[in-house]
Amino acid sequence: MNIQLESMAIEIPAVRGHPNREAFRGVLTLIDVPSDRAPAGARGHRVVLTKAAAEHALASLLGMALDYAPALDRHDSRRKVGIITRAEIVGKELELGGYLFAKDFPEIVRELAGSKARPRAGLGMSYEITDARVADVRAQVWTLTHVTFTGAAILRRDKAAYLETWIELA
Repeated sequence: MNIQLESMAIEIPAVRGHPNREAFRGVLTLIDVPSDRAPAGARGHRVVLTKAAAEHALASLLGMALDYAPALDRHDSRRKVGIITRAEIVGKELELGGYLFAKDFPEIVRELAGSKARPRAGLGMSYEITDARVADVRAQVWTLTHVTFTGAAILRRDKAAYLETWIELA
């Protein structure tokens, strides 16, 4: 088995006991794997994010926001609940890490803490992108050859384009 690792991170100084920082980690998406359902903005097409596109765009994730909608059923780019400080490709997974704004959004921290009893059970993630290039817009499954990440969202897994994404408190 050949495992490759591409990784990037921004270093945030440690502040012991900071009330507004709760670490998270998870899988944002799968690489070179068709999505389980069509993401928003894909006009009903399932998508594949190529490894080359993901590697090229990896740095664009750093410092971007993690958002959520209260019903956990969609993106809400105006409700920023955290920041992404680490992104890495491990095998077919694009893994993230960062901090949630725990004091500002205690409800999302409670939701994730409650899911510790059922690890990776109900919540996943979904990426937000711009400048997407599709190899063939007539294809049934769109192959994304270039993207710029603009953030990510926490969603119920059944609402995410990839059912195997997950998020948990670190």
